[in-house]
Amino acid sequence: MSAKKVKTAVLVSGGGTNLQAIIDAQKSGIIKSGEITLVLSNRYDAYALERAKAAEIKTAVVTRKDFGKDFEDRLISVLTENGIELIVLAGFMVILSKKFTDTFKNRIINVHPSLIPSFCGEGYYGLRVHEAALKKGVKVTGATVHFVNEIPDGGEIIEQKAVRVYPGDTPERLQKRVMRQAEWKILPKAVEKISERILKNERL
Repeated sequence: MSAKKVKTAVLVSGGGTNLQAIIDAQKSGIIKSGEITLVLSNRYDAYALERAKAAEIKTAVVTRKDFGKDFEDRLISVLTENGIELIVLAGFMVILSKKFTDTFKNRIINVHPSLIPSFCGEGYYGLRVHEAALKKGVKVTGATVHFVNEIPDGGEIIEQKAVRVYPGDTPERLQKRVMRQAEWKILPKAVEKISERILKNERL
């Protein structure tokens, strides 16, 4: 088997728990077709950058404050300069334009903390997703990994995993369960699946 691995960038804005799940999966051999070669944040204070440094992964920061209207162009430049073949959005709190998603068509994946098409789209992120699920009274929620296009949470689904909702759940408790039981499992699985398809030159 070829030793070549798909150069992967993980885009982050916060703590980086999903990034850590990918790093751990890479170390344990769950991810063998891809390798994180860049962690890129839109915030200088993102703890995810510390996780990347601890794992000796290259980091970069591109902020709207620094680049203004050229923010996305700068993102594209950094990703292109680093030869990135797969982009993973892991808690990246930025809505990307059609220009960006078309530049990396079928090469961007995202993890969302619900079973799409429930509780997704613009405005549904972080705890808001779990608050909405509890308010609706669903008995089952979960997480979804999907391709990214110009429509928030609108791309084709790659992986999904269901998680039970229990009486008395708070948004915070539910968020942690969805992360542990779904997000941290299906995101590495999806990274491997898509990396393998890229290596085989399969159409995505």
